[in-house]
Amino acid sequence: MRALIVDDEARVRKAVRLLVDWQEHDIEEIEEAGSGREAIKVIKNFKPAIVIMDMMMSSGHGMELMAWVSEHAPSLKFIVISGHNDFEFVRSAVRHGGIDYILKPIEPEAINAAVAKAVGQWQSEERERREQQQKSIRLNEFRPVYGEKLLSSLIDDPGSAESAMRRLHAEGVIPETADQGRLLLVQIDSGDAALLQRFGNDSELLHFSLINICNEFLLPEGMGVAFKYWGAPMEIVILMWKQYDRAPELIARVNDGLFHTLQRRVHAGLGSVGQLPQSLPAQYAEADHAMRRRNLLQPDQYVHSAKSGPQDMGKGPVLSFSNVQEEWKTAIQSGDQGQIASAARHWIDALCRSGYVSSEMLQSWKSDILSFRLALLRETLGQDAGSPASELEQDDSGQTSPRTNSYAFSPSAWREWAELVMTRLAGEISRRRSRENRLIGEIITYIDHHYRSELSLQDIASHFYVSREYVSRKFKQEFGINFSDYLTNYRIDKAKVLMLNPDLKVQQIAEMVGFNDVKYFSKVFKKQEGMTPREYRNK
Repeated sequence: MRALIVDDEARVRKAVRLLVDWQEHDIEEIEEAGSGREAIKVIKNFKPAIVIMDMMMSSGHGMELMAWVSEHAPSLKFIVISGHNDFEFVRSAVRHGGIDYILKPIEPEAINAAVAKAVGQWQSEERERREQQQKSIRLNEFRPVYGEKLLSSLIDDPGSAESAMRRLHAEGVIPETADQGRLLLVQIDSGDAALLQRFGNDSELLHFSLINICNEFLLPEGMGVAFKYWGAPMEIVILMWKQYDRAPELIARVNDGLFHTLQRRVHAGLGSVGQLPQSLPAQYAEADHAMRRRNLLQPDQYVHSAKSGPQDMGKGPVLSFSNVQEEWKTAIQSGDQGQIASAARHWIDALCRSGYVSSEMLQSWKSDILSFRLALLRETLGQDAGSPASELEQDDSGQTSPRTNSYAFSPSAWREWAELVMTRLAGEISRRRSRENRLIGEIITYIDHHYRSELSLQDIASHFYVSREYVSRKFKQEFGINFSDYLTNYRIDKAKVLMLNPDLKVQQIAEMVGFNDVKYFSKVFKKQEGMTPREYRNK
C-alpha cells in the first residue's frame, strides 16, 4: 500500500513520517508533496491509497486538492491535518470523503488511529471493488457463452428454436421485428499456423477477435450479429436480419477490416433468406454446402452460394479416382520411385487442368485413395492384409496429410502426400512379399529334410507358427496345388531318382520317400507318371 504526505512545511512532513507506524499499517511506499498542485501530479503517477494533508498551504489550498480527489480519485482516502479548529474545514473534509481531521500539534495516537481507520476502509472498499470486478468478469464471460448457445440452438436444435428466439428477443440480441433472416457461414482456416501463433496458439482468442471485427460492421447499423457456432469448432455464423442483399458487401467490408488488422481474408457461404427461426437449419446446410463446393483454384473469390460448382463453370465431368487408379496400381506394384512420383504428378496436373477443385472433391479423393490402398493390400496379400493395413493407418495418424478444408489448394502438398501414400504402400507390399518368400523357402527346405517322415499340413503350420490356412493358401499361390499334392509330387520325384539305383527294391524306395505301404506307393506313382514303378524302371 502507498501513502502521500502533503504539507508546505518540510518539518511537518518529516514529523508525520516519524509519528506513523507504517509497517503496522502495511504501508510500504511513502511519497511527499509540498503543495496541493504538486500533490495532484504525484497522485496521478504514484497512485497512493491514503493522503495525509495540511489544509492551509501557501501554494494550492487543501480544499482544492480535496475537490480534485473527490472527482478524479474517489477511492483515495485522506486525513486532514490543520492548526485551525474550524468547523467549516471539518465539514468540507467530511463532504469530500475525508476519514479524519487532526489538529496540530499531532499526537502519535491520533494520527495512527486515523491511518488505521483509513487503511481499514480502503481495504474494505478494495475487496468490494475486486468482488464486483470478478462478478462483472464472470457475467461478461457468461453472457457471450449464453448468447452463443442460444444462437447456435436456432440452427442445431429446431425443437427449442422458438423458446430460444423468445429469450434472444428478451435479451435484445435479435429485434422482435426481425421475422426474416439470412445466414452466412465463415469457416476459419485452422491450418493457418502463422495466424494462430499471433494469438498465442489460442483458438478461442482468435475466434473472439474475428467475431469482434465482424460485429463492428454489423451492430452499429443493426444489420445482424456474428457469433461462434457451437456445432463446429472452427466456424463463425453471421445472422443478418436487415439489408440481406448487402451480404457480399458486408463480407467485403469485413475482409478489408481483417486485412487491415491481421493481413487475412475469410471465405463465407451464403444461405437463402428465410423465416426466422425455422429456416436456419436449412440455411446453414446450404451455406455449408456452398463452402464445401467452392472452387479452391479461385482463392480470391470470397463469397459462395450453393449454386457454385463445376456445372456453373462450363466444365466437363468432375475428375474421378478411376481416371488414375490403374496408373497408381502399376506404379505401386513396380516399386519404382520414379513411376510413383510420375503417377502423383499426373494426378495433380489433371486436377489443375480441370479448373475446379473443391473441399468436397478432395475429401472424396482422400477417401477413395485410402479405400484403394486397402483393396490393393487385400488383392496382393489376401487375408494377411489386416496387419499391414493397420500399420499404414497408424502411420497416417502420425503424419500431417493435407487438409480438405484449407482456404486454397496446394498442389505440392497434395502431390507429396499422394507420393508418400504410394511409396509406403509399395514398401509394405514389398516387405510382406519378401518375408513370405523367405518363409516359403524355409518351408520347402524343411520339407526337403523331413519328407521321409510323416508330415502333415498341421506339422508345417505348428513348426513355423502360422495357420494351416496360411500354408495351404501360400502353396496354392506359389505352386498352383495344395500342400498334400506338393508333398506327394516331391516324394515321387525323389523316388524316380532313387530308381536309377538297380540295387534298391521298390519297397525300399517307397519307405525311403515316406510311403509305408508299397501298394499305395505304386498306385500314387502310376497316377502321377502314367506307369507303375517297375514299368518306369524298365523303360
